[in-house]
Amino acid sequence: MYTLFYYPRNASLAPHFVLEALQVPYQLELVDRKKNVQRSAQYLQLNPTGRIPTLVDDEFVLFESAAICLYLCEKHPEGHLIPAEPKQKAEFYQWLMYLTTTVQAELMIYFYPERHTQSALMYDDIVRTQQSRVQEMLTLLDRHLADKTYMVGEQFTVCDCYLFMLCIWADELAKPPLQFEHLGRYLSGISRHPAIEAVCKKEGTELGMYR
Repeated sequence: MYTLFYYPRNASLAPHFVLEALQVPYQLELVDRKKNVQRSAQYLQLNPTGRIPTLVDDEFVLFESAAICLYLCEKHPEGHLIPAEPKQKAEFYQWLMYLTTTVQAELMIYFYPERHTQSALMYDDIVRTQQSRVQEMLTLLDRHLADKTYMVGEQFTVCDCYLFMLCIWADELAKPPLQFEHLGRYLSGISRHPAIEAVCKKEGTELGMYR
């Protein structure tokens, strides 16, 4: 059985979606960020970055959200969460890399401006700048989804898990994802996927705004 070390609405959300979508046995282990457990000596033995999530598969330990998602999908190809056709698979990796290395990275600067300057006077300026940068990315995603139900091809994939997680995080922006025409429609549809519904219920994330 897999063990996912998680915290609600954290970067563990995408792997949690994947585990549920694959319908494989797993258990959750809460890493209480409010008590800074991710920095405890015990947790750092598992994940030296002191970040969430971590996946344990017997004796194998893996961190980084996207890496965990891909590992699970490659172990369970019958779940079809990664496209098989070469060009669609390449497009899948393109969008997953964009979500992880660009959108997620820019959101982290927005949420933690204090990590990117030594002057508290700069916090508000960084937040405003990041609002603008993330809006540009959401606009690009909105255009991409204009005639699509899923991020890639005609199937639910890890990209959908990842984008839904990031959009949950971004719901406090001045123009949140739901206010974009095509992105909002897409999110409404994805919110009805059984894995998304089940995980959000377990983690206490309300989906009413997406309906």
